[in-house]
Amino acid sequence: MSDSGEGLIEAFEHYLSYERRLSSNTVRNYTAAVIALKRWAAQHLPGCPLPRIKKQEIRKYLIAHGRGLARRTIHNQVSGLKAFYRFLLLQALTDTNPISGITLPKLPKPLPKFLSKAQMLRLLEAPARLGADGRLSPFCARRDLAILEAFYGGGLRISELCGLNHCDLDLESGVAKVSGKGGKERLCPLGHRAIQAIKIFSQEHGQNASQHSPVFITERHRRLSPRAIQRQLKLYLRVAELPVDITPHKLRHSYATHLLDNGADLRAVQELLGHTSLSTTQVYTHVTLARLKEAHKQAHPRA
Repeated sequence: MSDSGEGLIEAFEHYLSYERRLSSNTVRNYTAAVIALKRWAAQHLPGCPLPRIKKQEIRKYLIAHGRGLARRTIHNQVSGLKAFYRFLLLQALTDTNPISGITLPKLPKPLPKFLSKAQMLRLLEAPARLGADGRLSPFCARRDLAILEAFYGGGLRISELCGLNHCDLDLESGVAKVSGKGGKERLCPLGHRAIQAIKIFSQEHGQNASQHSPVFITERHRRLSPRAIQRQLKLYLRVAELPVDITPHKLRHSYATHLLDNGADLRAVQELLGHTSLSTTQVYTHVTLARLKEAHKQAHPRA
């Protein structure tokens, strides 16, 4: 493998996609970070291949490149470069990591945005409202109710929901087998409302489906795409008079927050969400704590 040129970046992209099995967005962002460094080096360090760039030069690059960029963007770029130089070390293309020891200011962690239980109920009612008005076909009304119930009842990621096949569902026990980040499989209880909605949709519109065919389909019986689900969600948010910036992932936030509000164990929620680290799940305890503090402030005479 050459230590410069497009071949090195292509090999890095292959490593991220097929060995680390990162998401397509992460692969794209990490690769873009390396391409940006390569362009800067071609201008400021002519003749110096990427594996030979020194730490002080990386610092100069980050200062120059970071002007005008959001702090989160800079963090993402540094994460991409860290992954790249770890890859070079694994391939024995360098013996030093110029990114090691470079620290950035910590990012503030905004609390996850979520829907209240009352708001969630309004959203779940939206497909039936549109179906009753004739603005939505019975097929879409039943399918989209099942989708919303599965998001809220199972805390699924949109990629997990789109990837569901009939063989992944155990409708009797109310559990779905999903393939999460990194291809890790887990079992997700969906709740009786989601199971009932899926049963109704399948009985009406999936009688001839094979066990390995998708659960959620278009009217032409093709697997439903994430983009199509996002588009339908925007429609239902408008009908329910809810903020249109709510995404499928924020429905997952709602799922986790409501579980913790009702006394669920944090580690159980971690397992249900498929989080590798407990710290990822702990952000939802901050949501619950913030709400408790606000209630205390509003109601207690000495708050």
